[in-house]
Amino acid sequence: MADTAGESAKGTPDRDRDGSQQSRLVIGVAGGSGSGKTTVVRRIVESLGPDCVSILDHDRYYRDRLDLRLEDRTALNYDHPDSLETDLMVRHVAELKAGRRVEAPLYDFARYVRRTTTETVEPRKAIIVEGILIFADAALRAQMDIKVFVDTDDDTRFIRRLRRDVAERGRTMDSVIEQYLATVKPMHLEFVEPSKRYADVIIPQGGHNPVAVDLLLTLIRSLV
Repeated sequence: MADTAGESAKGTPDRDRDGSQQSRLVIGVAGGSGSGKTTVVRRIVESLGPDCVSILDHDRYYRDRLDLRLEDRTALNYDHPDSLETDLMVRHVAELKAGRRVEAPLYDFARYVRRTTTETVEPRKAIIVEGILIFADAALRAQMDIKVFVDTDDDTRFIRRLRRDVAERGRTMDSVIEQYLATVKPMHLEFVEPSKRYADVIIPQGGHNPVAVDLLLTLIRSLV
């Protein structure tokens, strides 16, 4: 584990919609694609209870490029920060911290477009912001009280991504491999890996490090 969150991990006191004062802790969970971020997020939710946690995935905020044909959309670089509407996510995190629900976008990964529907996310004591590029944006980092980076070797991450994209996102094996070599790996080296320096806590072994995870959960429980 890296240094603990220290003075930055204070939570955000505010007033809820009913006027009662609340203190919300914003936890950023970053790491490369397939690093095990979901495992860490799941452990946090299990530790605090689902009624105490709101989750915003950066993947929801891919820009809607319905103006392009499907074959043109598939050729875009989805691993560059510009592919995401991060300023909208920043506003949504601020709204949740202020005790107001948000309508978070939903993304269709098979068609590379946003869905016409949204999902209501309620403000809760802990707000988890998750994604590969969340530490690459200064405004988004500024919203976070604890920044966690899940660190995993490249081979493991690639195998996990391959299985996920084929099983859950309607991709072919060849398309996943092509995308990994063309954009995922280069963008990881350019943006994701360098953003690790902003982390307060680094969890090795893809979230399967019980000592590191338990220390993180102890810290979070003490602050929520």
